[in-house]
Amino acid sequence: MFKRTPSSAEPALSSAAVERITSVLGPGVIWHGSVSGSGGVRIEGAFEGEIALRGLLVVGETGRVTCNNVRANAVIVAGAVRGNITTQKLEIRSSGRVWGDVITTAFVTDDGAFLRGQIRMEESVDLGLETTQTAPPELEEPGLEPESAPPPEPRAEATAGRTIVRRRKSTT
Repeated sequence: MFKRTPSSAEPALSSAAVERITSVLGPGVIWHGSVSGSGGVRIEGAFEGEIALRGLLVVGETGRVTCNNVRANAVIVAGAVRGNITTQKLEIRSSGRVWGDVITTAFVTDDGAFLRGQIRMEESVDLGLETTQTAPPELEEPGLEPESAPPPEPRAEATAGRTIVRRRKSTT
């Protein structure tokens, strides 16, 4: 009587619940540098540098992350993170270890999870992530004026075993 049957026009899941892993740093891989952009990343190897993601970050049981500040919409830790975490939702699994301060709106832990640091719960968290993607300065071509610039050409990037081709925006 009070049940509502979902119509075909309604999505089965909300877009926030459909977060998925799009890139993996596998076990045995050691990476120094930065990860930024949007999408889901799973780390099973060792990572040292900066992480700023619009999406999900999963540190697997074999994953080891060392960052000054990890920034992502959602973070799940089953391995080890050394550094501060700023996120909307943090989940530390039973095998997870975190050494650093946390700023979050939602916090979940399993029995056996470890956290050495302070937790600051906020009503909302500003991750400080850019809303538009731009090419890093070192990838820009110097000396091209907007009037004399050739049409945009594809640019390829290698990302975790995949090649992504992006087309630069024309400024005309």
